Amino acid sequence: MTTTAFITHRDCQLHDMGSHHPECPQRLTAISDHLIAQGLDAYFVYYDAPLATFEQLLRVHPASHLERIKRASPEHGVVHLDPDTAMNPHTWQAALRAAGAGCHAVDLVMKGEIENAFCAVRPPGHHGEKRHPDGFLLFQ
Repeated sequence: MTTTAFITHRDCQLHDMGSHHPECPQRLTAISDHLIAQGLDAYFVYYDAPLATFEQLLRVHPASHLERIKRASPEHGVVHLDPDTAMNPHTWQAALRAAGAGCHAVDLVMKGEIENAFCAVRPPGHHGEKRHPDGFLLFQ
């Protein structure tokens, strides 16, 4: 039987770009609910997503990008980095968890502890860049 890690963290549900935005916290609940309804939840090994380290993020992004994103993190409300990508006060932490989940998944597979992984994290993304957040994504 295949050993699959399911990596997530409750911090990811706190990232919210507003009720008008299609990418919402309920996405993670819907994923978990569907897995449970299908009886698939028993086939996963569950892990909390760790925080990505600055060193890990620097493997992909220049320090100036990381500093710019961290400084943009609001204390209250929502700030838009572009038309699709926004941050609330919890986004920085959620983004670190999302990146940390990916790093943890790779580590688990490379060590042979699991065969594959699914990271249920937010903020997600599909076309962010090395020096620019885009498509909901802060870090690649």
